[in-house]
Amino acid sequence: MNRLTAEQKIKPHWWLKTFAGAILGFTFSYAIVAIFAWFGSGGIGATAKIQFNMWMISPIWLLVLSFSYLFKTGVKAIIYLLSFNIIAYSVFFFLRWVS
Repeated sequence: MNRLTAEQKIKPHWWLKTFAGAILGFTFSYAIVAIFAWFGSGGIGATAKIQFNMWMISPIWLLVLSFSYLFKTGVKAIIYLLSFNIIAYSVFFFLRWVS
């Protein structure tokens, strides 16, 4: 069994990874829920969907927060989560523009 080199190990950049997961994960979960809320079944006005949308933000956010510690460095966590945010909000605003 080979030992991991210094570049292969996951670095303990706890503050940056926590920031990325907490802030960027929160905005990413809002984007995912917004896409579902506006373009899911029934649209934004569906009464049964309001509570579901509200409660789905937390599990998505906590899932992203917990997986943010698996990035090799904190900077990579910020870059990737920022990229995911840009993509998710771009999809949301593009779909709003098209419809």
